[in-house]
Amino acid sequence: MIFTDKVAVVTGGSSGMGAATIEALAASGAKVKLIDIDKGGAKEVAKKTGSEVFIGDVSNSEFCDQTIDSIVRNEGQIDILINAAGIILRADALNTNDENWSRIMQVNVDGVFFMCRSALRHMVNNKSGVIVNFGSIWGNVAGSGVTAYCVSKGAVHQLTKALALEHAEDGIRVNAVAPGEVNTPMIRSGREKPPTVDELQKLADDTIPIKRLAEPEEVAEVVLFLASERSSYITGSIVPVDAGYTAR
Repeated sequence: MIFTDKVAVVTGGSSGMGAATIEALAASGAKVKLIDIDKGGAKEVAKKTGSEVFIGDVSNSEFCDQTIDSIVRNEGQIDILINAAGIILRADALNTNDENWSRIMQVNVDGVFFMCRSALRHMVNNKSGVIVNFGSIWGNVAGSGVTAYCVSKGAVHQLTKALALEHAEDGIRVNAVAPGEVNTPMIRSGREKPPTVDELQKLADDTIPIKRLAEPEEVAEVVLFLASERSSYITGSIVPVDAGYTAR
């Protein structure tokens, strides 16, 4: 999968699956633009990959428009958009306050929508482009104790399908990956006490058919496939990367 001369924008690229995706894209020749709110983490990834950094909050539509417009103005195009930015709240509905609910929706749903809309304005003019959104297994099957996150990822799945249908005749493909449990900072975040290695292995033993967590690079490989011409007949799909979790 070669991306020479392709301009790829990745949100949430400072760590985890976003960072792994940037590394894979850069290694395949893409000109990568990293968007994140974490300045320190973004700069570290940029040092490794040569990507250009834009610091800001994707839940701000003005920031999204200005950033994409600036990239297109400087590069002449945007070929690929990867929406990996996301946050999680580990709480059931009764323990989700208004502020937390709103923030989850702002980042996980509004941020994806705003970035897609900003990129699509340019992709439509060029009659080409690929968008890959990060959904989740919890957008398909849900789970207890993560209500707002489940709802937000379900919205990302539906947004992906709607945009794919709206732009199928524009030469633009829109898909999503739906990862399961992945060895990233998010799996340890939002808990009273971060899980130990043994506790994470028990989680894998109890819930994952192949008995291990995914590594970020394994998800990134699927993202690259969906962003490449090798998946030219795939659009509107939610691709599970979950070791068989949702096969049951």
